[in-house]
Amino acid sequence: MKENRFTILLVKQATENSTQNLIPRVLSGLRQGCNRAKSSYTKPMHRGFFYTLFLVCLTAFANTERPNIIVIYTDDQGYGDVSALNPESKFETPNLDRLAREGMIFTDAHSSDTVCTPSRYGLLTGRYSWRTELKRGVFGAERPCLIPDDRLTLASLLRKQGYRTGMVGKWHLGMDFPNERANRDWTQPVTDMPLDKGFDYFYGIPASLNYGVLAWFEGRFAKVPPTQYTQKKPNQIAFSDYRIKPPYDTNTRNLSPANPKTGQIKGQLEIAPDFVDSECLTRFTDKAIDWIRDQKPDTTEAPPFFLYLAYTSPHKPVIPLEQFRGQGQAGAYGEFVIETDWHIGRLLKTLDEQGIKDNTLIVFTSDNGPETTWKQRKKTFQHSSAHIYREGKRSIYEGGHRVPFLVRWPAQVKAATTWDKPVCQTDLIATLADLLDVPLPADAGEDSHSFLPALLSKPQSEKRPPLIHHGISGRFAIRSGDWKLVMEAKKASRELYNLKDDPSETLDLLTEQPEKAKQLLFDLNRIIRDGRSTPGAAATNDTPLWVDLTWMK
Repeated sequence: MKENRFTILLVKQATENSTQNLIPRVLSGLRQGCNRAKSSYTKPMHRGFFYTLFLVCLTAFANTERPNIIVIYTDDQGYGDVSALNPESKFETPNLDRLAREGMIFTDAHSSDTVCTPSRYGLLTGRYSWRTELKRGVFGAERPCLIPDDRLTLASLLRKQGYRTGMVGKWHLGMDFPNERANRDWTQPVTDMPLDKGFDYFYGIPASLNYGVLAWFEGRFAKVPPTQYTQKKPNQIAFSDYRIKPPYDTNTRNLSPANPKTGQIKGQLEIAPDFVDSECLTRFTDKAIDWIRDQKPDTTEAPPFFLYLAYTSPHKPVIPLEQFRGQGQAGAYGEFVIETDWHIGRLLKTLDEQGIKDNTLIVFTSDNGPETTWKQRKKTFQHSSAHIYREGKRSIYEGGHRVPFLVRWPAQVKAATTWDKPVCQTDLIATLADLLDVPLPADAGEDSHSFLPALLSKPQSEKRPPLIHHGISGRFAIRSGDWKLVMEAKKASRELYNLKDDPSETLDLLTEQPEKAKQLLFDLNRIIRDGRSTPGAAATNDTPLWVDLTWMK
């Protein structure tokens, strides 16, 4: 009976402690068992006891492996564009619904901004982008990267822990291309890009399809250099849209006239002869699948991997492939989301085939709310891309930053569960650090709070600090519990909402709840000035106070 007690104790240690602490604890248990066995048992019992312990250890290690991690990031996909989240959706997303069914739905999740570049910065660094030089808007393709080389990212954190790290898709955080635009040397490498921010592998495009340089980059080089030029072309598939497709020009004389003052040609894109906008989703998914297989994840010696898969859809141009035309009841946009979902299904199938589904943690989310075409969809098709939430992309209201957020990890996360408390995409780096039992440095993840207890269905030991929301024009809001204070900007006044009672933000309670507004304002000012929203010594923002902070002296 003593054997069984030792075995039970060992199992208890294995299941209650993190992977990093597991090995020394199990070895300690083995040593204790050995000493006790020598003094208490005959030789046959000794062998049987240690055989039992050996099996327990194997089981414990198998059940506590570091998971593979995949972050799937769509572009401009609203909360209501996942059919599992929107009962009134006019199209189905069966593969995203599968993630929801087999994992956890976060119903109150937010991007850190309401447009592309700043949200991607927040996702990868765990820090609000308005702390950097980027106070409004987004980047083009070519400029110094918003993430300096010495800042910890999801990729560099995981690479330090032995992960293989890959990024496929749209970057949109700035790159340094060889030489000036008029004198490119594409035999030289691109710098200040994903391979300098913790990723071992990169395949994708520098920014959105309406910006700058378009080519299929792999590593630091374009597979086919972007030596031709083009501008937006009419899109016959979707209303209020454009295309990026051949034929292209070998020089600029056939494009729109240059601005007489600046000499620049509006909307002129450098482009590779083989680039076609409608190939993005297929190419990205193909490369992601190939990269996963190259890691040989089904072998015992393979290290875990981290893949950041950043799709360009359903951002404009809305260009569903022919095989998806006519599906759903929300026009070309719905068809494009259906195509995106189909490609995600291809990725899920690969995990099944490789036998790694159970110990692969997938996070699915979007960089911000839906493009302003949501208004036309709602009117024409009665499909609400933002679901019940107010407005969409660029807006400080919920539709601008409340996004779909699904997490599946069959080995640890209970299926078909829901978490209804606020989380932000900045929280991901702290969550993964918590998962790996790695402390974040003081100068990393300043706005990142771990939601690992939620994933493991454990009580949160600490209340999450208030969330800060930020719009494209620099407008701020702060969220704490059920309350959201929206700050003044230009002609807009300060507003206060109770999101529990009024998730659509229709009833301004500022005059009725002055003390609540006062407390939120105090928290907002503190978080801005302290350079962090998480506990710890005050940090610094990258700039002094700026013009958008009209209420701060």
